[in-house]
Amino acid sequence: MGNRLSKIATRTGDDGSTGLGDGSRTGKDSARIHALGEVDELNSFVGLLLCEDMPAALREELVSIQHDLFDLGGELCIPGYQMIKEEHVARLDGLLEKYNADLPVLKEFILPAGSRAASTAHVCRTVCRRAERAIVALSKAEQIHAHPRQYVNRLSDLMFVLARVLNRHAGGSDVLWQHERKRG
Repeated sequence: MGNRLSKIATRTGDDGSTGLGDGSRTGKDSARIHALGEVDELNSFVGLLLCEDMPAALREELVSIQHDLFDLGGELCIPGYQMIKEEHVARLDGLLEKYNADLPVLKEFILPAGSRAASTAHVCRTVCRRAERAIVALSKAEQIHAHPRQYVNRLSDLMFVLARVLNRHAGGSDVLWQHERKRG
């Protein structure tokens, strides 16, 4: 992996470029840096979600996801490097199955609301979808592995499920969209 930062204010980016993990430089507005920034923002929101009350097992799984997201950032930072693999995606599939098992079947759309923890999980979901779009855009401009895209796709689904779980953990339930409500 690339060099560890020993000082933060290097001033090397003052010209609008930034260093990648392989030592090369690219524009701060490149598709690669855009995707990397979206993943970093997602990881920050997962950190915010971890400030909320939740079951201990879920907390451990989210911390593991944070590490995965940091690895994903590393993969995006080093062209051609691979850190996110099929087993990472499979782990998310397992978590989706685990947490979805006890939830009631949805018959209506739900709003991104409820408890603060659930609402934060929904923010994670939407930021994850944005990160996914940025990774897809990067894959059209440069060669990248498929697993990062698959990972964030599964993670956004998991965040939706976890929002539902967290609403129940807080003693609530899904906030249903009322398509027949009075308007005006």
